[in-house]
Amino acid sequence: MPGNEESTLSPTRRLRLVAGDDAGSDEQLLVRTARGDRDAFEGLYDRFSPRVYGLVRQVVVDRSLSQETTQEVMTELWRTADRFDPNRGNATTWILTLTHRRAVDTVRREQSARDRNDRAGRRNQTRSFDHVVEGVTMTEEHAEVRAALDQLTDLQREAIELAYFNGYTYREVSKALDVPLGTVKTRMRDGMMRLRDALGVAT
Repeated sequence: MPGNEESTLSPTRRLRLVAGDDAGSDEQLLVRTARGDRDAFEGLYDRFSPRVYGLVRQVVVDRSLSQETTQEVMTELWRTADRFDPNRGNATTWILTLTHRRAVDTVRREQSARDRNDRAGRRNQTRSFDHVVEGVTMTEEHAEVRAALDQLTDLQREAIELAYFNGYTYREVSKALDVPLGTVKTRMRDGMMRLRDALGVAT
């Protein structure tokens, strides 16, 4: 603690915190938790876990993830309580700042996971169409491809164009066309078979 920094606590309060006379305060519970006092940590847990969960839920939204993140916050609180300086702020602000940071980390982590899954899904979809794509891009002229596409139903053609030319996933095609996901998969499968036959692409 910098000796020349003005304390936010009175000298008397600071002495009481160190001596343990103010054992029921949030700050003292944190100080005792930093020393490895499990009873103090249990007191903090009972006092703050509902508020921590409420803040996390506002940021994360998902209930299950919010519960997991709340446990992560309380675990981190136990591990890092020694970083709290009662001369620089109060316990509530310190704990809720830690909570908000952890909640934002959860949101970023989940978004990153969704992005990876979307990329993997698009790669898998591309591989599933490889034999047709090769036949279209390597052996057929544009006019022939367009003629073959014109033989499809409107839904088949729109779905295949979105998936093949624009790289949409099944779910994205479903949303774009406002058609159930199962219908999109069926129409695309049937359309790819008709397209393959029209272009003379061998299976």
